[in-house]
Amino acid sequence: MLTVIREAAGKVGGVPKLARKLGVSRQAIYQWTEVPVERAADLERVTGIPRSRFRPDVFKPRAHADVDAASGYDHDYHAWLTRQAALLAERRFAELDLDNLIDEIQALARSEKREIENRLNVLLVHLLKWAHQPAQRSGGWASTIIEQRARLLKRLQESPSLRAYPAEVLDEEYAIAREKAAAETGLRAATFPKTCPYTIDQVLDPDFLP
Repeated sequence: MLTVIREAAGKVGGVPKLARKLGVSRQAIYQWTEVPVERAADLERVTGIPRSRFRPDVFKPRAHADVDAASGYDHDYHAWLTRQAALLAERRFAELDLDNLIDEIQALARSEKREIENRLNVLLVHLLKWAHQPAQRSGGWASTIIEQRARLLKRLQESPSLRAYPAEVLDEEYAIAREKAAAETGLRAATFPKTCPYTIDQVLDPDFLP
């Protein structure tokens, strides 16, 4: 595991907690040979470690004067958030750390989509396992299917503009889920349909099981 990721995991209480906060699997974190650029801002947000530590080839360390102007963005993320909220509440817009605020809002928007992708992927893996390993079906599998559907539907209710997104990424996520299902079951990938055998309505239907 990358040293900086080990440090980040220590900040939040371990790799499982870090994975949950980022909306990725623990296996993905362990497999990183370098931090994906799009994850750097999220890691900074959840750990307080500057993104320049995760990808120094992309992000430059903030100069000292910029640190002061950003009210501790790189050094005390919670204090920075509190200050930005206070400035907004007081309509003191000229004092806002706009560059970092823009980055944070964009990161939040991306994280909404990533959460949908990750939950959809987990759901598809379990639907495939349910369909192709009937003898191994368990309450744990059923519970995972129920939970992922419920959380997906809740997210889509909270963000109606993303309602079409699961259908947009279904094929992409299914291709990944197919390989993961093969790895987790020990079955050959060819055992599973090459294209998704379920419609997005079936995937999200609380009453559907293959």
